[in-house]
Amino acid sequence: MKTIKQVQTIILTGICFLFSLQASSQLVKNTTGGNQLKLVFENKVGGAKLVLGNGYTNPFGETYTIKKFRYYITQIQLLDSSDMSVQFFPNDYFLVDAGDSASATITVPLSVQHITSISFLLGVDSTANVSGVQDGALDPANGMFWTWNTGYIMAKFEGISAVAKVPGNAFSFDVGGFKKGENAARKIEMLTKTSKNKVINTIVINVDVNKWFNGVHSINIAGHPLCHEPGALAIQFADNYATMFSIQQMK
Repeated sequence: MKTIKQVQTIILTGICFLFSLQASSQLVKNTTGGNQLKLVFENKVGGAKLVLGNGYTNPFGETYTIKKFRYYITQIQLLDSSDMSVQFFPNDYFLVDAGDSASATITVPLSVQHITSISFLLGVDSTANVSGVQDGALDPANGMFWTWNTGYIMAKFEGISAVAKVPGNAFSFDVGGFKKGENAARKIEMLTKTSKNKVINTIVINVDVNKWFNGVHSINIAGHPLCHEPGALAIQFADNYATMFSIQQMK
């Protein structure tokens, strides 16, 4: 049992931490007019443009055709390290779908003066996962929601491969899970590496789908043609797809 002095120390430590956090960074308002930032996600397979229906080869030499490729981009955060200002979009949810070219460009209002780093969540946060039926990008009609108990599919990758020993040779990776120990959402952080005086209005982000197979863990289609539930395999896929993003261009 904690003494009154111990409790007072814990409270004082928490207050000091909050003041330190406030002093080191400043959350700026998301304006509705003025400058805008475009995030353009270029889906690729290695160095080749991802085109649904085209054939590709993964790092294990397995040939495959992509039928679907979708993923959630949420909780976008922009940092200006020159004055430690932060712009955060905690309640904006975007679904990037390789079958819808317009979805690959996300436009947000820009309030920070100089973007030194960008971060976002690949997936859907736990709160949204347990908030019931929603609309927009989170509409279950988008085919990215399982049930109230298992929540949203963070990312989907489906196709055909001769090495997939399942009906129709159709492999299917629907990766999700939001509970402790099986959370498939991943925070992605990237430095922009630009000069202080350069104004950035567009960031082109390369997305390499082949990283699903060997970003961190080795997962081939022949050995794992299906992933349809939270668990150890989904976690490995999530670790892999967290590595598929890199900044290609800024302008």
